Amino acid sequence: MLLAAPRGYCAGVDRAVIAVERALERFGAPIYVRKEIVHNRHVVETLSERGAVFVDDTAEVPEGARVVFSAHGVSPAVHTEAAQRSLSTIDATCPLVTKVHKEAIRFARDGFRILLVGHAGHEEVEGTMGEAPEHITLVQSPEEARTIEVPDAEKLVWISQTTLSVDETMETVEILRERFPHLQSPPSDDICYATQNRQLAVKKIGPDADLVIVVGSANSSNSVRLVEVALEHGAKAAYRVDFAREIDETWFHDVTTVGVTSGASVPENLVQDVLQLLADYGFDTVEEVVTAEEDLIFSLPKELRKLG
Repeated sequence: MLLAAPRGYCAGVDRAVIAVERALERFGAPIYVRKEIVHNRHVVETLSERGAVFVDDTAEVPEGARVVFSAHGVSPAVHTEAAQRSLSTIDATCPLVTKVHKEAIRFARDGFRILLVGHAGHEEVEGTMGEAPEHITLVQSPEEARTIEVPDAEKLVWISQTTLSVDETMETVEILRERFPHLQSPPSDDICYATQNRQLAVKKIGPDADLVIVVGSANSSNSVRLVEVALEHGAKAAYRVDFAREIDETWFHDVTTVGVTSGASVPENLVQDVLQLLADYGFDTVEEVVTAEEDLIFSLPKELRKLG
């Protein structure tokens, strides 16, 4: 068995989950959370059992209550609505997402048309587009990059959703560069370090794996991408599961080497459950494939820090 490292929780996810846990400890239940705090079924279910109430819209939060904004970020309109409803807010937006928001604000202020590489409907994309809706055009794929039209191609810049596939994003950007020679890049890569590191690890184990199992939820963009990356880089088969119990015995026909990894919003205990099941199947020799070391830690949201 080839076990990818790094895998699982990134610094932004860890910070967001701890923020909800601390809020529950300090203020008691219920603590409302707008959208899923992170895209993982187990995490959401566990926090719900402790008293977190997940809502799709700020309007569902009772006036004057306390609400946590998820790691994926929100638009200025959401902050405004929360203020109008006298909500006590805890902003758990990942600092790397906040960086992209600030880029969008700055580029819009400087008169740029912004091409946002990302997926429609994803909370992060909705939040980023909300920062400068008149200036941003969404580009979802290389196919869209070939046909997208912009009103001003002379002052053009691209930014991206943080949880995308590095390879697909750069394929999209290269097509945009061919069509729009004046296209500028952001000061630094928007795809987060954790997304890149997890994809790099999967690229390393893919060629040697008959089967790759990715632990992560269906609405986790980075987990879904890991399956795609595994297949693109030599894995004979790859599947995503939320829990070990979802693994199908038929996947193991003629399989001698299994790769295992997890998305950036997945707690390690879920991976350990998978490893135990695989050991029961006879895959009891584990080789950890390390492609990067991660030691980044983000401080808690200021609303929790100032409470001491």
